[in-house]
Amino acid sequence: MEGYLWGVGMNTEPLELEMAVRLLREHVKRMTETEEVVLEKADRRVLAEDICAERDQPPFPRSPLDGYALRSEDIRGADREHPVELRVLTEVDAGHCAELEVTPGTAVRIMTGAPIPEGADAVLRQEDSDYGEDTVLVYHSLRPWQNYCFQGEDYKAGSCLMKAGLQLHAVEIGILSGLGRKTVRVYRKPRLLLMSTGDELAEPGTPLRKGQIYDSNLHMLCAQCRIWDVDIAGRKLVQDHAEEAAEYLRENVGQADLILTTGGVSVGKKDIMHEVYRLLGVERIFWKVRIKPGMPTLAGMYEGREIISLSGNPYGAAANMNLLVKPVLEKMTGRRELGTEYREAVLENGYPKKSPTRRFVRAFYADGKVRIAQGSNDSGILSNMAGCNCMVEFPSGSQEAEAGDQVRVCML
Repeated sequence: MEGYLWGVGMNTEPLELEMAVRLLREHVKRMTETEEVVLEKADRRVLAEDICAERDQPPFPRSPLDGYALRSEDIRGADREHPVELRVLTEVDAGHCAELEVTPGTAVRIMTGAPIPEGADAVLRQEDSDYGEDTVLVYHSLRPWQNYCFQGEDYKAGSCLMKAGLQLHAVEIGILSGLGRKTVRVYRKPRLLLMSTGDELAEPGTPLRKGQIYDSNLHMLCAQCRIWDVDIAGRKLVQDHAEEAAEYLRENVGQADLILTTGGVSVGKKDIMHEVYRLLGVERIFWKVRIKPGMPTLAGMYEGREIISLSGNPYGAAANMNLLVKPVLEKMTGRRELGTEYREAVLENGYPKKSPTRRFVRAFYADGKVRIAQGSNDSGILSNMAGCNCMVEFPSGSQEAEAGDQVRVCML
């Protein structure tokens, strides 16, 4: 592990993005704490227990359609020209049982989902009959066990249906409810502590002093955390005072699994996060990633938690939230959809700049094509990122891009 970054004059060589991601993922652990949640709040959560069946599903032979439960041998050779007549013993609906046994020459009128009575080995669909109630004319023959759902056809008692570590979506919730479960044990969500820094920043809804702007980063990062379904342990906008920022983190670190800050990571007099790291005794992982925007990202370990300090420029913060923080959350949660997704695409419009450094440019992707957002790609500009669903990646040393070029895009 490298030493602390005491001053802004230190010559620190930027890391490649892949190395920065690898280091960040190496320093965090998968969440191990678990909690019991009701099924209504379990979607997208990750199972912390194996799920085994306590009973067969279905728990009885059941009918897959509306019709007649009967003995297949009684209707052998039946067709429209040679119908077979059977006596209807009773009718059974879903949720009810027929106590009578189907005997030679008889049938039971049955509805979808109802238990198939003893003695029957097939179910005739009602369209192949005259819909009789006391007696029924059968116009079609059946094989034994045709249209017959066996007990345990879905799963048998004792079967392991889902293993711990599986993420729950609609189908998995359906399986759990089919087992009669009201609750399920899942891994706890990570809790993030967020902090934005800058004398020039004001909270939305408060009056602006001369020289101030409203802070967008803190609200943007909080919203992204909610979209990714991780909890926010706390959030604060602080001025450019290292002691104040350090005190906030010191007082609240115990609530968090991961700390995110934005601003104060470059080389100016007001870039306080280097001093904050020194005051807290943060063990530095890296400073600077060889990408644009967001090169001066700073990261370290504090009280056993990872702290990632992003650029104060809004687009830089947004880009590196996806490029650096999202893979960390994937490791912590085990949720595959938080993994970084790249796709190949064809440019619909050009990009007029060379890229001496690996560059990520905001864009819109659809059907294998990508259109770069109009306007500036400067890291301080956020407005033309509205509606973007990806970033086009231009490798280091790229020349101007033209419409029709094949490019790689990072999905947001």
